[in-house]
Amino acid sequence: MIAVIRYNAGNVLSVMNAIDRLGYDAVLTDDKNVLKSADKVIFPGVGEASYAMEYLHEKGLDDVIRSLKQPFLGICLGMQLMCSSSEEGDTDCLGIFPVRVKLFPKGMGFKVPHVGWNTIECLDDSVYRHTAEGEYVYFVHSYYAPLSEFTSAVTEYGGIRFSASLRKDNFHCLQFHPEKSGKAGDQMLRSFLEET
Repeated sequence: MIAVIRYNAGNVLSVMNAIDRLGYDAVLTDDKNVLKSADKVIFPGVGEASYAMEYLHEKGLDDVIRSLKQPFLGICLGMQLMCSSSEEGDTDCLGIFPVRVKLFPKGMGFKVPHVGWNTIECLDDSVYRHTAEGEYVYFVHSYYAPLSEFTSAVTEYGGIRFSASLRKDNFHCLQFHPEKSGKAGDQMLRSFLEET
């Protein structure tokens, strides 16, 4: 069973539709027992960090997420919330990755939020096993995770190189939206869903 975490943030339906398009079934849930028993867990997101963390804490999902051992995929805000903290609302996050999420600097001659297609490189995660270096994927975000020892792909925007993805143990996290990244994104999702 594939569980998609419900936490009152946007973009959940596009992820559910992508999973369905790939021929898999998923359940949208904030039930702790369902998440614990799922074969795979996906944490999608478009939203605001402090509000999302408040919801996770109220439902007791923060501790559950930290304890999961099955393959786990965080997307966009779902990736940022896996970090230790975020400048968005000065939010304490889940702490899976010891990384502080930062706001793109304003007044630097590039638009914030970062919206559009960028290439990814330095691919080092099983979700990329059928992905070529320099593949284009779709980003929508104002905050980013700096490069760290957990960086599993790199991209650049406004002269800033940052983590396009993070990886630690069973946790795979993507800053971009694979469900909106065409065939390349579908292949990444399929690689994750096929992981044992």
